[in-house]
Order: sequence, then C-alpha cells, then structure tokens
Amino acid sequence: MVRKHVTGPFVIPIRDIAHRSGEMREHTIEAPAPEKWGEGLVSVAEGEPVVIDVRLESVHEGILVSGEIDTEYAGICSRCLIDIAEGLKVEFQELFAYPGEEETDFEVQDDHVDLETLVREAVVLSLPFQPVCQPDCPGLDPVTGERLAENAGTPQSGPLDPRWAALQDFTTSHDDDAPRPRG
Repeated sequence: MVRKHVTGPFVIPIRDIAHRSGEMREHTIEAPAPEKWGEGLVSVAEGEPVVIDVRLESVHEGILVSGEIDTEYAGICSRCLIDIAEGLKVEFQELFAYPGEEETDFEVQDDHVDLETLVREAVVLSLPFQPVCQPDCPGLDPVTGERLAENAGTPQSGPLDPRWAALQDFTTSHDDDAPRPRG
C-alpha cells in the first residue's frame, strides 16, 4: 500500500497520538480561506484570515477534534443594503473515526486529519441568514428608497397610506394634566 503525503493549511498530522487513547495535542492554525465560504447576503471572502484553535484527543473510536474558529464575514445589511463586516467566532466538535465498516462523516486518513470541510461547514452554518448593520436598523423608506437611519430626525411629509392618516397625530406620550375619559 502506497501512502500519499497530504498537505494543506487545514491538515494536521496525528501519527503520534493515533490509537493511543488519552493522548491530546493542541494546535493553532492561521490560514487564508481557500475559497469564498457562503452564498447568502454575507460570506467569508477568499483569502480572509481564518484562525483555528484546535484540540485533538485520541479516543477509542478515533480522534475527537474540538476548537474555535475566528474569522470575519462581509456582505450587505438585509434591511438597508449598506456594506457590513463583522467578526465571527464558531465553536465546533467532531469525531474523526478510524477507518472501518461503519460509515462516518469524517475519517482519519492515513496519519492525518483534514479539517477544511469541517471548518467550512461550521462557518457557513453560523453565518447570519438576515444580517443587519445594527440590531434596530430601520431599513429603507418604501416611498423614496432612502435609508431611514439617515433620516431619523426628519418627519414624514404625509402618511404612507391614507388608511393610516387618522393615526398620524397619535402620540405615545401622556399629558398628566389632560382630562381623561372616565369609564
């Protein structure tokens, strides 16, 4: 059997801990994302730095891999469509099983584990589905298309819908001196 030597930024050799239950190693990997991760409004760009603090623990069934990924995603706000960029921290844990009869998602390959698929999946699944620039982003004005956050202090010239015109003068502040209807 010829063993091929696999290399890459997310490949970690495990020869020294394989089949030695109880052994543990910790590594820090810093590498650029090999491709764009994510297809929604935000994604991790190709070449974006990805830092992985990982712990490899040898167990009876294989190598238990756990750790934390630190990177940054970029894209657009789902409400007001401005560019955003945010840091992203993701925790993960997965068993890389020794090759055998049982089918598993991840396997130890010869004398290494390749974390690229695991890291990519963890990052993509943790990206926000509807990212916002700020938690209370008001979005866009439906009439003018302008960002409402920029026009927060300017009153609207008229009601958006004539059916709401009666509510235009309604205020939530209470005047303590005003007479109240008794019921």
